[in-house]
Amino acid sequence: MSRPGSCRELWTILLGRSALREPVQIEAELDRHWDRLHQGLSYYKPPSSSSAAKVKDNKDVAQPLKEFGLRISKLLNLDEQQSVQILQCYLQEDYRGTRDSLKVVLKDERQSLALLLKIADYYYEERMCLLRCVLLLLTYFQDERHPYSAEYSNSVTKLEKDLVSCYQAQFESLFKAEAPTWETHGNLMTERQVSRWFLQCLREQSLLLEIIFLYYAYFEMSPSDLLSFTKMFKEQGFGLRQTNRHLVDKSMDALVDRIGYLSSLILVEGMDIDFLHKCALEDCTEQHQFSCAADVIKEMDQLLLTFGDIPHHGPVLLAWVLLRHTLRPDETNPVVRRIGNTALQLGVFQYLSTMLKGLGQKCACMCSHLIDAACEVLSAPSLAEVFWEMPNMGLGMILDSAVGMFPHQIGPLLQLLTALLSNKSTVKKVYNFLDKMSFYTQVYKHKPNDVISKDDETLWRRQTQKLLYPLGTGQTNLWMPQGVLGQVMIGGEQTYVVRWDYSYSSWTLFTCEVEMLLHVVSTADVLAHCARVKPILDLVHKIISTDWTVSDCLLPLTSRIYMLLQRLTSVINPPVDVIASCVNCLSVLAARMPGKVWSSLHHTGFLPFASNPLTNMAQCVSAEGMKAGNYGNLLVQIEQPRGEYAVTIAFLRLLTTLVKGQLGSTQNKGLIPCVLLVLKEMLPTYHKWRYNTYGVRERIGCLILELIHAILNLSPEGEDQGSTPTLQSLCIYSLANTEAGQAVVNIMGVGVDTIDVVLAAQPSSCGAEGPGQILIQTVKLAFSVTNNVIRLKPPSDAASPLEQALTQHGGHGSNLIAVLAKYIYHKHDPALPRLAIQLLKRLATEFLLGEWSCLHVVLDLIDSKQQGKYWCPPLLHRAALAFLLALWQDRRDSAISVLRAKERFWENLTTPLFGTLTPPSDTTEPCVLETCAFVMKIIGLEIYYVVSGSLEQSLKDGLQKFSNARRYEYWSQYVKALVCHVAAMEEEGVCYFAETQMLISAWRMLLILATGHSEVMQLTDDSTKLKLFMDVLDGTQAALTTPTSVPCLRLGSMMATLLLILLKQWRRSAPDILSPLSLILESVLQADQQLMERTKAKVFSALISVLQIQGLNGGDISQLPQLLLSVCETVKDEALALIDSTRHMSQAGDAAEDEDSMETDSPRGPQKDQRDGVCVLALHLAKELCRTDEDGEHWVLVMRKVPVLPSVLSAMELSLRSKNNLYFTEAALHLLLTLARTPQGAAAVAGAGVIQTICLPLLSVYEVSSNGASQSFSRKAQDSACWPGVYRLCMSLMESLLKTLRYNFVNEALDFVGVHQERILQCLNAVRTVQSLSCLDEADHTVGFLLQLSSFCKEWQFHLPKLLRDVQVNLCYLCQTCTYLLHSKKMLHHYLQAKNGEALPPGPLARTQRPQQTKEAAVAAAGGAGGGEREEAEQKALLAVQCSLLKILSKTLATLQHFTPDCCQILLDQCMDLAEYRTLFVLSFTTPAFDPDVAPSFGTLLATINVALGMLSEMEKKKEPASLSIASLASSLLMFTMENCFYVLISQAVRCLKDAAILPRDKQRLKQELSSELSTLLSSLSRHFRRGSPSSPAGGLLPSSQSKPATPGSKAAPEGQEPFIQLVQAFVRLVQR
Repeated sequence: MSRPGSCRELWTILLGRSALREPVQIEAELDRHWDRLHQGLSYYKPPSSSSAAKVKDNKDVAQPLKEFGLRISKLLNLDEQQSVQILQCYLQEDYRGTRDSLKVVLKDERQSLALLLKIADYYYEERMCLLRCVLLLLTYFQDERHPYSAEYSNSVTKLEKDLVSCYQAQFESLFKAEAPTWETHGNLMTERQVSRWFLQCLREQSLLLEIIFLYYAYFEMSPSDLLSFTKMFKEQGFGLRQTNRHLVDKSMDALVDRIGYLSSLILVEGMDIDFLHKCALEDCTEQHQFSCAADVIKEMDQLLLTFGDIPHHGPVLLAWVLLRHTLRPDETNPVVRRIGNTALQLGVFQYLSTMLKGLGQKCACMCSHLIDAACEVLSAPSLAEVFWEMPNMGLGMILDSAVGMFPHQIGPLLQLLTALLSNKSTVKKVYNFLDKMSFYTQVYKHKPNDVISKDDETLWRRQTQKLLYPLGTGQTNLWMPQGVLGQVMIGGEQTYVVRWDYSYSSWTLFTCEVEMLLHVVSTADVLAHCARVKPILDLVHKIISTDWTVSDCLLPLTSRIYMLLQRLTSVINPPVDVIASCVNCLSVLAARMPGKVWSSLHHTGFLPFASNPLTNMAQCVSAEGMKAGNYGNLLVQIEQPRGEYAVTIAFLRLLTTLVKGQLGSTQNKGLIPCVLLVLKEMLPTYHKWRYNTYGVRERIGCLILELIHAILNLSPEGEDQGSTPTLQSLCIYSLANTEAGQAVVNIMGVGVDTIDVVLAAQPSSCGAEGPGQILIQTVKLAFSVTNNVIRLKPPSDAASPLEQALTQHGGHGSNLIAVLAKYIYHKHDPALPRLAIQLLKRLATEFLLGEWSCLHVVLDLIDSKQQGKYWCPPLLHRAALAFLLALWQDRRDSAISVLRAKERFWENLTTPLFGTLTPPSDTTEPCVLETCAFVMKIIGLEIYYVVSGSLEQSLKDGLQKFSNARRYEYWSQYVKALVCHVAAMEEEGVCYFAETQMLISAWRMLLILATGHSEVMQLTDDSTKLKLFMDVLDGTQAALTTPTSVPCLRLGSMMATLLLILLKQWRRSAPDILSPLSLILESVLQADQQLMERTKAKVFSALISVLQIQGLNGGDISQLPQLLLSVCETVKDEALALIDSTRHMSQAGDAAEDEDSMETDSPRGPQKDQRDGVCVLALHLAKELCRTDEDGEHWVLVMRKVPVLPSVLSAMELSLRSKNNLYFTEAALHLLLTLARTPQGAAAVAGAGVIQTICLPLLSVYEVSSNGASQSFSRKAQDSACWPGVYRLCMSLMESLLKTLRYNFVNEALDFVGVHQERILQCLNAVRTVQSLSCLDEADHTVGFLLQLSSFCKEWQFHLPKLLRDVQVNLCYLCQTCTYLLHSKKMLHHYLQAKNGEALPPGPLARTQRPQQTKEAAVAAAGGAGGGEREEAEQKALLAVQCSLLKILSKTLATLQHFTPDCCQILLDQCMDLAEYRTLFVLSFTTPAFDPDVAPSFGTLLATINVALGMLSEMEKKKEPASLSIASLASSLLMFTMENCFYVLISQAVRCLKDAAILPRDKQRLKQELSSELSTLLSSLSRHFRRGSPSSPAGGLLPSSQSKPATPGSKAAPEGQEPFIQLVQAFVRLVQR
């Protein structure tokens, strides 16, 4: 027994939600289910003995399933075979168990009964899906916009003949069906199941009627059929006289009403009122089907006379009266009049309103169709001007009517006025018309209290002035003055329509309407207000598009569009039509002032944005750290499911306008996420989206290509290849290397024939906007874009995927080149053939095919044994190898696999590398150099792409032979000689420089690969590595020290790159090369700076690596003075250049900035801030040199000679103020930090004015945003570049300077803390809400700075007493927070995951590039790990946060120690002034809470000691060898924390005991509690110290405090020898007295 698919499966397929989406597949599925669709519910048969016998005889079904199928048949009264089919479909689609569990279920009575009921529900859903499928076919079979309309139409054509009769019979059968009972259907047919059956019955009746109604919406109903339907519905009481009406409950009323509504609509549709109207207009009513059906009319009259007892009769009676009157307008029939009166008595219009709401429709305004028609008329050319010449005639009546209801109804008037805008003169007329309104119409449900009226209520007078909009004070509003008269146009019990005689400007009113929408955007009123604001936006858009000069007058409206866009796009169900209108307005504004629009728009969250700085192309293309913005979310969640793309079209136009607006390079880079969204998410897939309107897909494709075309036609910005990507470079790379390029190729592949078909099919009235013209424009843009990409992309040895797609031969006879060539036959647009020819010419010149296409010929040419039979010319040998290299570069895997399998292939290929070349000075065959280069590149590509373990054994043998024959040394020596020869011959020049450069490039690639695959490439000997390294160094030195020619400098740059990579990879083998590098640097600094920019950076980077590797002392570097001088000169020059560049960028306007960024003739491009730029690397090198020169013997002299610090500080101040040059600022701060660690350096930094540089400008780093809220604390990784990181570095610098200079820096430190007090206090509070390591790191730096400043309490108290008190309070709360978080690991873990949004992701993430000691990195690294690794990563992340909290806690307590009396002094000095020290902790002993309302208390300090002690014990239990150093560090921190905590506790307790203001009973309680708690703690500590204790890091990790007692070493010591234990014991004895 074959099992067809389920109806639900068919329903899913027809909805387009399955994998079957091709029209052919849809048609096949419809044919497969034809029998079901044709029969409808009759497809499901009742049980029969023959069917039961077939089931029993079926050997393909297991016996338990057969038996269960018979039980299903009994319950559902369903055919036995179909019951088994239903069971099988359910098991396949809905059953969630296994085969074994099914066996258990079938044997268990209770479980099998539950399964039976589930299958009953599944069966009911199957019946509904069957009817839904038919309904779907009828809905879309004539809708050309639907992708499957043709297939649906074929099915409906086949169904049409019997559909109504069959489905009508099924409806009657359901209506008359007897309810099932337990006697007929088994014991499971309980009352609940009977009710479920009847609910299903009503649902099916409703769907059947809906199908019949929809059928007659397309096909004519004969008069006799109308009569029979009328009789049937009358007999059934329009659904109210159900056979089983006793089963109807309240929940079914809506279904019963729906059956009545549909019954009524079927009869009205059967009268064909639409056709009747058409006949009446054309005066041909005799064509209507009822005009010659007198008998039916007479019988219908008599039948309808009996109607009138239920509301469902109303529309039928009204429609019949209309039909009779229209067909016989002169006839006065009392029957018709009587029927009409009955309809009115039934309240037919109220019923129609209720019915439309009940069917889920909206009642449209009756005048809206008239307004639409008027607007269509006015859109014709010149008619708008004619209208204004005679505004009171014709359509002017409609305008007057619309004005009469304004502003109660805004839409009609603005819709008309928008249509009346055609040129500048009409803009002025419309503007003035709206600016001087005389009447204000309002609708009231009740008469307001503040008006008086005449007795007849026709005239109202306002007694008080009225504020028309409930807006805040100071906002734009309208006031209706006292005494204004209002004409009551319509009055009644329910509503009053009043037209007030009040003059006002509609433009002010429109501003108020927009403000109101902003106020209600998150409420239920938003849709109603959107309906009022959209016509306003459309009018504004039309006005500024027609006449820009009016834009200044509309500024109150246009300036609010940004906030409107921000608010509307962030709601749950955004109003896309209003959003599209907003974006359309911004597009027009952007055409005139792109910079202003961009600066305001990118704060709204509407556009896609990057959460991380964009540094390289790989990051951009991967979309790492990029967010789709509110637009991206709207596209995916709203527009694509709906198939409507108004916002997308407006978004693309806006982007194109911004790009064409000549923005500056910085702003253009801000558009990168927007363009990336288009390239990555839209261009490759837009043709697959759902569309409701024909032509929208083509329009979107055209707009996407217009945007790309505009970007590719921007003037080049002079960016280096390794710099941050630009819009243009991003487009070029994406189109050349990603699926976006394939999408463009597909557009070009449309072909000339398709264009001709589209042009022939479109109406002649389409003009330039027809589908054919749009298609031509799209293809033209695709050609232009492709031409530009190939022309502009960086030169490369390998063909890009775009180039491969253009030149490859497709299967089945398809050839893209042939398709492109046929465009020369296009006749409609001469530009299209021209563009096609240009692309073909470019392809012909860029991608010439080699002469040799047969692999065996190539193999013969490179076969070393064949060389004895004939001589292969070097050029021919080179060509053969060039062909093979092309195979490897294009990844032609099929050909490569054949070659690999050939015997002796690798041996023959590598033969040229084993030959001995003539010296460079005697070379006569330069092509031999290319031949060797090709071989090296092929080997390199093979190793790079193939896993090392999978390399062919013959290649491994060849590499072993290469190493054993000392060919590494040979080629290294030869390449060095080649570079030296080029350097020596620079004046005469080298005729084979291109071949030389190619060989050096290939050798460089091979060596770089060898650093990562040393085992495979047999390069493991340290002496060989040293030889290769020194050769590279000598070559670099030869190319860069003396020559000045461009070829030499180019080779030098290549060699410098290789030197840098080898230096970093072979750190252990690297010799001392500081001296030659210093000479190279001097030469590079004297060469052409524009050519040497990148080389200089590489040399700086190499010097930094050497200094870090060697770790030498200052006395060991003889070159230190000269190096310092050169580097400091560079830093000074780069800083000054950066100042000029930054000032120019900030002062120039947007257009000027963009113009400057496109200059190509300037000697030096604008200074750029890059992580690997010369300026940043020079600062890092200066830092390393100053660190090496610890005593300052050299750097002091150099910095006196060269004004490094003033220039760096000036550049840093400007950078901080403008929030630019992040990498420079970070590097400069690292240099200053290094200097600040020594007294000389700190004095120099302070003397240069560091506080003036940092203090106030640093406010820009975290300035208050537009909404008044301070920027949130960063959750980035600690070591990633970010402005919060700059703030942390500044805090560290202040700490270091204060620690080094002490009293000499106190005033500056107080200035700093005073300026940044708000951020400091926020930071201390933020630990409670944000536990990311970056936030904790800032808190750590902040507390460290406060710790240093706390040593100067008196100065602090004198200058900033309130801040001192606030800091003390916040530090106490911080102590409480840290203690709570350290105490409750589960709570901390919960906060880390849920509150900070940093839970481990469920799926795999990209591997981190390098290990980072941050929670974020630990989490990312474990993203794809298994359960155990995931848990371990979470634990590591938790441990990292705990360590940070512990550091903060220890420093906090050390700081508080300075704010509390000295223990010795307060214990011994009876005359101590207690008022000098405030009480920090309240007298309470409750455990610390996470609630900020609970004040820190003595319980907090005791809990801190308990937590520290508990962590110490836990750490000793879990100590492992791998984590001993970490555990020891944490243990020392814990000891230090306890010491300081005891100190603060004792000091504060003694202060309270000596305080006369505290009651004696409180003091007694304090003594009792402390005596008890401290005694317990002392016993625990004693046990701990007997096991051994670590030392406190008081003297190392943290700054020492004033009276800290010394702590013993890590070994066990007797209890009496612990100084702080002795102190605690002494205090306990004191309080026990």
